[in-house]
Amino acid sequence: MDTDAPVAPGSRVVIAGASGLIGSALARSLTADGYEVRRLVRRAPRSADEVRWDPEAQRVDAAGLEGCAALVNLAGAGVASRRWTDAYKETIRRSRVLGTRVLAEAVASLDTPPSVFVAGSAIGFYGDTGDRVVDESAPAGTGFLPSVCVEWEGAAKAASDAGVRTVFARTGLVVARGGGAWGPLFPLFKAGVGGRMGDGRQYWSFISLHDEVAALRHLMETPSLSGPFNLTAPNPRTNGEITAAMGRVLRRPTLLPVPAAALRLALGGVSSDVLGSTRAVPTRLLESGFVFTHPDIESAIRAAETD
Repeated sequence: MDTDAPVAPGSRVVIAGASGLIGSALARSLTADGYEVRRLVRRAPRSADEVRWDPEAQRVDAAGLEGCAALVNLAGAGVASRRWTDAYKETIRRSRVLGTRVLAEAVASLDTPPSVFVAGSAIGFYGDTGDRVVDESAPAGTGFLPSVCVEWEGAAKAASDAGVRTVFARTGLVVARGGGAWGPLFPLFKAGVGGRMGDGRQYWSFISLHDEVAALRHLMETPSLSGPFNLTAPNPRTNGEITAAMGRVLRRPTLLPVPAAALRLALGGVSSDVLGSTRAVPTRLLESGFVFTHPDIESAIRAAETD
């Protein structure tokens, strides 16, 4: 196996989570540039570009992975889409760990494995860091999200043990109107009822959807890259600063703060992700030569407005 084989237009890329916000944008970008994209689906395939899998049952059609140059796993239950009951927290964990594990084991079993396995992860790995800046050299934090991220990344071991270049994309908050944690914010701010959350001093490490896709492609297409990479813009900002930027770009008032107690009551455990502070920076991504199109929050918000 040539672990340094290039991944380039004309290659086949298989995506898990291709129907989600990031996965669908990545699939569009790759297809537009001449890649052959196959999507993993949990139902019977309806076309030649679909491959069946069942992460909960630990099954995937390995034959559908043969010949792919890259496998990208972006599948997982939405962290901000529902209240964090104990049952949903287990859904969050299992959807990430089991999906990654079955794909890594399938990759390791192939006669001709892909050149790269890009495994989704998140800056939740670091937990609440307060004002402290963290990059990929920082250890895992404590709490639910860090424990999930550690197990999530550990589930890719079979692929790396088999010699497949394995990359962990620790994604921050994606600035986009179409979904994710940021999606619900746009209509609130446009209606003039957006405001800072809690005291507004917590850092939000963001990335535009455009840069997220570009960074995933950079990780996939650069043979020398492996291990963890923070997919966040180089200038994280506090929630208060982001609130002000949303108001400026959308030309709406931002006078109604949401009290921390109300957020905890409404959101349950996910409120810790909103009120917590993770000041993550993309040291390894920048060192690898990646250039951000939207390095600051205002340009990221404007980009989302035109998507």
